[in-house]
Amino acid sequence: MSVELEMPGFFKDADAASLNGQRRYLALNRIRLSGAVIGALGGIVSLSTGTLDISALVALAGFLVALITELILAYLQPERDWYAGRSLAESMKTMAWRYAVQGAPFTAGLSEAKLHELLRARARQLTEKGADRIAIETENPLVTDSMSALRESDFEHRKAVYLRERTGAQRHWYAEKARYNRRRAEYWRTMLVSAEIIAVALATLRLAGPLPVNLGGVLGSVISASAAWLVLKQHSQLASAYSTTSRELAIQEDILQGTNEAEWARAVSDAEEAISREHTMWVATRSA
Repeated sequence: MSVELEMPGFFKDADAASLNGQRRYLALNRIRLSGAVIGALGGIVSLSTGTLDISALVALAGFLVALITELILAYLQPERDWYAGRSLAESMKTMAWRYAVQGAPFTAGLSEAKLHELLRARARQLTEKGADRIAIETENPLVTDSMSALRESDFEHRKAVYLRERTGAQRHWYAEKARYNRRRAEYWRTMLVSAEIIAVALATLRLAGPLPVNLGGVLGSVISASAAWLVLKQHSQLASAYSTTSRELAIQEDILQGTNEAEWARAVSDAEEAISREHTMWVATRSA
């Protein structure tokens, strides 16, 4: 039987802020890079009607869009919402699962007062960085009914749910994302190599005589934009990090399978540390 563990309000609001920030950041960067390519295209095509130079207008519009988008990015800084939101959301998810299955430090035998004191202290610590970017509006900010219900269930039930819904689901997610990012990295590398081959071919043809249209500048812009997008998305790095984490979780799952109740709290903590390392490194590389 599948158990849907409802995440607390801190996670929901941080996750929403992260997704919104990511969408804005990537959309604005697509516009910025496209504007630069369009500007370069306008610079090599000669089109005019009467006294109006259409090519110059296209070039001006493209570079103006790129400039305005760059200023919007600098002003709004949506990447801060993305990074801070993801950091807080993943940390809160880890805390929620630790609490719900009695993982360290939320071990069995603690009073309700002590548990909530620990939760509040952890929440304050986690929200110290990037707190100005995230507003918490959702109810049940720290503990939901499903978290409490799972915590109060017997050990075998908690163990089964954690293995299926947390480590198992997370391992499959990381494995799928590793495959996806590996495919995307290969796609963009192919695009870059293809553009570079065409650029070399056109440059070679120019040695034999002038071409009607000089596409070298445009191809240079396309190559630069594609390279910038590849750096922005970090497909290769993500594929490697996700593969590593999925392997670590597979080992942790095997350990958890044979863990008894006395060792459970520590084993859960180790599994959550394996998950936390990935998103901690992700935030560090993005914020650098």
